[in-house]
Amino acid sequence: MSTDKSPQLALIITKFENELLEVWLSGLMTRMIRRDKNAEAELRQQATRFLPMLVQALERGATNDIESAAWDDTRHMLTEISQARVRQGFSSIETASFIFALKEPLFAYLRTALADNPIQLVEETASTSALFDRLGLFTIEVYQKAREQVILRQQQELLELSTPVVQLWDGVLALPLIGTLDSARTQVVMENLLQKIVDTGASIAIIDITGVPTVDTLVAQHLLKTIAAARLMGADCIISGIRPQIAQTIVHLGVNLEDVVTKATLADAFVVALKRTGSTITHPQNAR
Repeated sequence: MSTDKSPQLALIITKFENELLEVWLSGLMTRMIRRDKNAEAELRQQATRFLPMLVQALERGATNDIESAAWDDTRHMLTEISQARVRQGFSSIETASFIFALKEPLFAYLRTALADNPIQLVEETASTSALFDRLGLFTIEVYQKAREQVILRQQQELLELSTPVVQLWDGVLALPLIGTLDSARTQVVMENLLQKIVDTGASIAIIDITGVPTVDTLVAQHLLKTIAAARLMGADCIISGIRPQIAQTIVHLGVNLEDVVTKATLADAFVVALKRTGSTITHPQNAR
C-alpha cells in the first residue's frame, strides 16, 4: 500500500544524485530555445539546488500536499524561477519543463531499483507522476500570474506615455489626446494633468481632442470630470480639436459645454490661453 511520503523516491535521488542531475540537465538543454553559456550555467545552478531541496521535502512532507510547510522552500524556489523566466521572455511551457523533464529520468531509476517489486513500482511511479504534475502546474500558475502583472504594468506605462502633459508657455499646459478615451485612461489623464498643474502652477490647461476618433456620452463625461478636477486645482480648461462632426455629435447628445471654452484648433486655444494669462508672443520680424 502506498503512503503519502515517498522515502523510496528520496533514496533514489540521494543515491544517484550526480547521474540524475546530468541526465536531467541534458534533457533540459535540448528543450532550451535560446542556448548560451550564461543560461546553461544558471540552469545547472538551479537544478543543483533543486534536487537536495526536493529530497528534504519528500522526507518531511506528503507528496499529495505541496501546499504544506514541508514544501515551502521548494515552492519558493519554483516561484523565483517562474518569475525570472517571465522577465527573461521564456514561455510557460519552457518554464514548466524544468519540472516535467525530471519525470522520465526518475521513472527509469525507479524501474531499475524496483524491478523485483512490480506492485511498489506501480505505486511509486503513480505517486511520482502525480507529484511532478502538481509541481509543474504550480510553476505554470506562478508564471501566468507574473505574466499578468507584467502585462498590466506595460499597459499602465503605455497609458502614461499616450497621455503626455506639455508645458506650452508659462502658466499654460497642453494635453493632446489620441485614441479612445475610456475610464482607465481618463483616470491616468486626470492624475497626470493634476500633477502637472501642481508642479508648474499653471492656470490654463488645453485639452486637445483632435486625435480622439469619436465623442460619445461617456467620452464627454470623462472630459467634464477632468475639467472639473482641474478647476478644483485652480486651473481653467480649454477644449480644442472640435471638428464639425464632433460638434454635431455633442449637440445631438445634449452634452452641456456652455461653461467650457472650445476651439477648433490647438493654435486657436493657445491664443486664448495667452490672452487670459496676459502673455504675448513677439514675431521674430517685429523683434528687430
